[in-house]
Amino acid sequence: MPHRNRLVGSSSNQDTAAFFGFIGSAAALVFSCMGAAYGTAKSGVGIASMGVMRPELVMKSIVPVVMAGGVGIFGLIIAVI
Repeated sequence: MPHRNRLVGSSSNQDTAAFFGFIGSAAALVFSCMGAAYGTAKSGVGIASMGVMRPELVMKSIVPVVMAGGVGIFGLIIAVI
């Protein structure tokens, strides 16, 4: 009697590992870039209103934009790793 490890038509974990690895990498990149874009947009609105109300504090309000860009870069690093 021949030894059968797999059923006909089924795939092993080795066949789907690369697929789910690439899907995870793409998800990390997409969601981090979406979060960075959202953070940059909200920060930009804040900077615009800050420029109208208190122009002397505009340079201090640029920090959230830099932090939002850091989120996108972090997502890129995670996707590459």
